[in-house]
Amino acid sequence: MTDRWAWRQPFMEGPLGRWFEQLPQQVERVWREKAHGDMEEWRRIVSRLPTPNLSSIDLNSARIRAGVTGDCNETMRQQLIQFLSGLHPWRKGPYEVCGLHIDTEWRSDLKWDRLQSHIQPLKERVVLDVGCGNGYHAWRMLGEGARLAIGIDPTQLFIMQFEAIKHFLGEHHPVHLFPLGIEHLPPDIKGFDTVFSMGVLYHRRSPFAHLAELKGALRNGGELVLETLVIEGGENRVLVPRGRYAKMRNVWFIPSTETLHLWLERAGFSQVKLIDVSVTTVEEQRATEWMRFESLADYLDPADRSLTIEGYPAPRRAVFVARQ
Repeated sequence: MTDRWAWRQPFMEGPLGRWFEQLPQQVERVWREKAHGDMEEWRRIVSRLPTPNLSSIDLNSARIRAGVTGDCNETMRQQLIQFLSGLHPWRKGPYEVCGLHIDTEWRSDLKWDRLQSHIQPLKERVVLDVGCGNGYHAWRMLGEGARLAIGIDPTQLFIMQFEAIKHFLGEHHPVHLFPLGIEHLPPDIKGFDTVFSMGVLYHRRSPFAHLAELKGALRNGGELVLETLVIEGGENRVLVPRGRYAKMRNVWFIPSTETLHLWLERAGFSQVKLIDVSVTTVEEQRATEWMRFESLADYLDPADRSLTIEGYPAPRRAVFVARQ
């Protein structure tokens, strides 16, 4: 039987060896002690996925693609719809399996397009994606030539969605997702060439603690790619919601871009650069057949779409790059 952890071996003598040594036990502890109540059903779904003979894959298009329509017969196609729908809601994507478009809530490809040309080339880099969701961007990183892409996200449904997609794209690819948070990494491991943190900072009670964790994960000279909610305004302007923000409970700090630039410098990063600011639109985040719950349109004031339902400025997101 193939050792599912054999991929670690080339890295065990380097800085990541400290983490990779304990990683299997960390993951097993989550599944043993904190498994979601629906985990058995999700595993059953993944185990029953059909295995078509795929003619091609594509990790570099907006829809991460496994196969084409002709690779599946109608029976397989109906199985795909049944089983993959059982992993609802699909938040990040889009994906395409044998011509079946998994039209996810987020058009994550648009975020990738905004940052791709501004970051250090990922070819042969070892990459960490913090708060990776179901791994859409990790696949795009692999498509850019990353030597290894690791995603961490505590939401277990996202991990199972990743396993479903990997079933079609192939187990041999050097991309792995784990049901962990960045706090599971040893402090100051300094093992990754590039670290992505996208849509995480505003969920942290202490933004500086999160920036320190990200900095500690990067090798000297490594690059941070940070995407987060921001507000308009000058230096030292920060929104602290009284309760929910856009119906989200756990939003703590939303800085201006000038403030976030200062935070990154105070956290010890250099060559800090703002590469994009974009207002989130209902074309980028919306309810679909694959995510049937509320989405951005329900989070905005129906009388004034420049405001959230609570009266705060509507979601605006910035992307920064910086060096360790």
